[in-house]
Amino acid sequence: MTTYLVTGASGQLGQRVVDHLRSLVPAQDIIALVRSDAAREGFQTSGIATRHGDYEDLDSLRTAFDGVDRLLLISSSEVGKRADQHRNVLAAAKSAGVGFVAYTSILNADSGGMALAEEHVATEAALRDSGLPHAILRNGWYSENIAGTAPQAVEMGQHFGAASEGRFATASRQDFAEAAAIVLAQEGHEGKTYELGGDTDFDLSDYAALLSEVANKPVAYVDLDEASYAAALVGAGLPEGFAAILADSDARAATGALTTQSRDLSRLIGRPTTPMRDTLKTVLG
Repeated sequence: MTTYLVTGASGQLGQRVVDHLRSLVPAQDIIALVRSDAAREGFQTSGIATRHGDYEDLDSLRTAFDGVDRLLLISSSEVGKRADQHRNVLAAAKSAGVGFVAYTSILNADSGGMALAEEHVATEAALRDSGLPHAILRNGWYSENIAGTAPQAVEMGQHFGAASEGRFATASRQDFAEAAAIVLAQEGHEGKTYELGGDTDFDLSDYAALLSEVANKPVAYVDLDEASYAAALVGAGLPEGFAAILADSDARAATGALTTQSRDLSRLIGRPTTPMRDTLKTVLG
C-alpha cells in the first residue's frame, strides 16, 4: 500500500487535487492535511482521512507525515512567510522518511523575475538540497485569477492591468489540480520540473475582446504603469502589499513571465487545457 498526503488540502486547489486523486488511487490511501475542525469534518464526511498539521509547527508536521510515502506540498498562501514554512515541511518530510515530494511552484520561477517567485525559488533550492526525490510543478496563472474580476469589468466596460502586450498562458484551477494529482499518484516524475500553462496564450487586449464577446457588452483593456495599477488596486480595497505584488506580476508578464510554450500541462492531464472562454462562461453564469 502507498500512502499519499496532500498539504493545504482544504484550499481551492487542494480540494480539487484530493477529488481527482481519489479517481487515481484508493480513497483509503489518501490523507488530507488540515488545520481546522471544519476542514477535518468535511473530508471525513467524504471518506478521506485527515491529519492535523501547521506549516509553522514542525512537530505537528513530523507527526502528520509518519508513514506517508508520497507528499504534495501545496505552497502556502502567506507571502513573506512561505520559504520558512516550506523548509519546515521538507525537514519534517525527510525526518519521516517520505519517499517523494511534489511542490507547486510558479511558472518560469527562475527566469520570470516576479517578486512572487522569490520564495518559490528558495523552496526549489531547499527541495534540491534536501535530497528528497521530488518533482517541481511550476504553475502558471489560474484563469480564475483574471476572470474573477469579470463581472466588475463588464459593469465598468473596462479591464485594468499593467501587462502591456505581455501574454498569459492560463489554465483553470481544475487543470492544475489534475496535473498535481497525477504527478503525486504516478511513478516516474522524480527529478522533473514542469512548466505548466495553457495550450494557448493571450494578452489582456485579447482577453477584453473575449470578455466582450462572452458578456455581449463592450469591455476595453486599460493599460496602466505598474505604480498606477498598484494604486488602483489599493483604491479597490486591496492591502498595499498584495496590490504591489499583483502589479509587479502584471509588469513582469509584460516581459514573458506568465507564458510558456511547453505544453507540459496538457501532456500531464491527457487532454487540452480549459479555454479562458469556458472559465468566463462559468464566472459570468
